[in-house]
Amino acid sequence: MLWEGAMMAFERRDMTVQPDLSHTEGRVAPVRARKPIYLDMLPPCNAGCPAGENIQEWLRLIKAGRAEAAWRQLIVDNPFPAIHGRVCYHPCETACNRQDLDAAVSIHSVERYLGDMAITNGWKVPLPRRRSGRRVMVVGAGPAGLSAAYHLARLGHEVEIFDAGDKPGGMMRYGIPEYRLPRDVLDAELQRLVELGVVFRQNAPIKDLLATQAEGRFDAVFVAVGAHISKRVDIPAADATRVVDAVSFLRDVASGERPMIGRRVAVYGGGNTAMDAARVARRLGAEESVVVYRRTLEQMPAHAEELEGAQAEGVQMNWLRTITSVDEEDLTVEIMELDEHGKARGTGRYEKLAADTVILALGQRADTQFLQAIPGMSFNDDVVEVDPSTLMTAVPGIFAGGDAVPSDRTVTIGVGHGKKAAKRIDAWLNKEEWVQPEKHPVVTLDMMNVWYFGDHARRQQTETGIDERLEGFGEVVAGLSDEEAKFEANRCLSCGNCFECDGCFGACPEDAVIKLGTGNRYRFDYEKCTGCATCYEQCPVHAIEMIQELPR
Repeated sequence: MLWEGAMMAFERRDMTVQPDLSHTEGRVAPVRARKPIYLDMLPPCNAGCPAGENIQEWLRLIKAGRAEAAWRQLIVDNPFPAIHGRVCYHPCETACNRQDLDAAVSIHSVERYLGDMAITNGWKVPLPRRRSGRRVMVVGAGPAGLSAAYHLARLGHEVEIFDAGDKPGGMMRYGIPEYRLPRDVLDAELQRLVELGVVFRQNAPIKDLLATQAEGRFDAVFVAVGAHISKRVDIPAADATRVVDAVSFLRDVASGERPMIGRRVAVYGGGNTAMDAARVARRLGAEESVVVYRRTLEQMPAHAEELEGAQAEGVQMNWLRTITSVDEEDLTVEIMELDEHGKARGTGRYEKLAADTVILALGQRADTQFLQAIPGMSFNDDVVEVDPSTLMTAVPGIFAGGDAVPSDRTVTIGVGHGKKAAKRIDAWLNKEEWVQPEKHPVVTLDMMNVWYFGDHARRQQTETGIDERLEGFGEVVAGLSDEEAKFEANRCLSCGNCFECDGCFGACPEDAVIKLGTGNRYRFDYEKCTGCATCYEQCPVHAIEMIQELPR
C-alpha cells in the first residue's frame, strides 16, 4: 500500500512552472492590470538568410513528416535548394539561437536533403496561373539572373536570359569546382527554369543593351553579369606562361581541360577562389600547393570551412608574404609585417619559394563595360549604382543585382538579389509602388525558456577520405539520411513562433487558454484570464507576451 501510494503521488506530480504570487504588481489583482497575447516574432535564421527563406517554416514541415510540402515552401523563395545546400556559407547557422545552447541546427544539410529528394522524386514547380504579356530581358545566367528569371516566370512574365557562356550557371558552373557542386545537380535544378518557359540564349554576350532591348520588345531589363574579370597585379616574370589567373584556370578545368601545372604550384591570394584553385591544383597532380597571402590568418577573407578543407588536402599556407617576382624556377617573396594599424607592410627581407606555376587569385571585377555607353547610367568603379530598395539603376526600367552592384559576392546573395529584383520589376511593370512589408522583431535566446529543449548533438555530414578526394573531382561531402535530416529538423527551437506544445494550455490555472485544433494554435478567453502570466513564463519560444491592460 505504501508503494502504491508513492506511485500515485509520482503520477500526479505537476511539472508546470508555478506562478510567482509573492508580489501582485501588474499581475493578479481584482482588476487585471495586464493580459497575455499570442505573437509571431522573426527567427534569427530567417533574418540571417540572404535569399529570404522562411527556414523555420520548412523545418517545421519536415518535423511534421511533410517533406514535399517543405520543399515547396522552400522554393517559394529559393529555386535552388540542392545547390545552396552545398555551396552556401549558411549565415543562417551563424545566426541560429541553438548555437548558444549546444550547436546550430545544420540548416544547410537539411536544405540539401530536400533539394536532392526533389530531384530524385521528380517534383515539379507549378506553372504560373496567369500570363502577363510582359517581357523581361535578363543579362547573365549566374545566380542572380537565374533567380530573377525564375521568380519573374512564376509571376507570369515572359523571360529571356542572354549569357556569354556555353552553358548557364555562371560562376556556379565555371568557378565552383565539381567536388563541391556536381554538375548533374546544377543541371537538374536549372531545368526547372526551362519547364517554366524561360528562354536561354547562350553564347550571346550583349554589346548594345538598349538596341537588344528594343529589338526584343522587352518591357524591363535585369542586369546580373558576374565578376569574371580577374584583377591583375604587375609582377615581373621571366616566363609569363607560368603565371595564370584563377578564374581562367578554374573555368578551363570546369570545361574539361587539364592544364599542365607541374609538381609545385603557388596560389597568390587569400579568398575562397584561392582555396578552390589550390585544391584543384592538388587534384591535377601538384605535389606541393602553397597559398601565398600578404596578411595573417585572422585577416584572411576565405571562409573557415574552405581553409580547413584546403589544409586537410595538404595545401600549405604561407602567411605575411608578397610575391615580388617570378623567376625561371622559383618565386621571390617579401616577408611582411603588420603595422600599428594592423596593415601589412614590407620588411625589406626576401626569400625564395619553389614553384612551377603561379595562380593569381587577387579578386575579380564585374564585366559592366557594355553599360558605359548608356546615358544616365551611374557607376562606382566596376559596379552599377542602384536604388538599394528597388535595385533600379538611374535609367528607368533597367535593374541590376548580384556581382554587378555593390555587395558581397556569394551565390546566396545573388539569389536573394534576383528574388528582390523580380518583385520590384513586377511592381514597376504594373505601375505599382513597392512597399516593403514590416518585419517582426528578432527573437534572441535569452527571451526563450531553453529548459524545454535539452541537449541534442548535431548530426554531421560524412566526408570522403583525403586519398580518395585527390584522385578526382568526386563530391567530398555526403548528404544526410532520412532519419538524420528529420532529427536535425527536430532540433529547431521554433524561435519566436508557437509550435503547439500545449504548455500554455496545460499551465493556465483558470482554463483561459482555448485550443483551436492542429495548425490553428490557441486563443485566450479574457473573461477567465486573471493576468497571472503563467502561460507567458512557461512558453518555450516566446510566442506569448504580456501587455498592459487597457482601461474599459
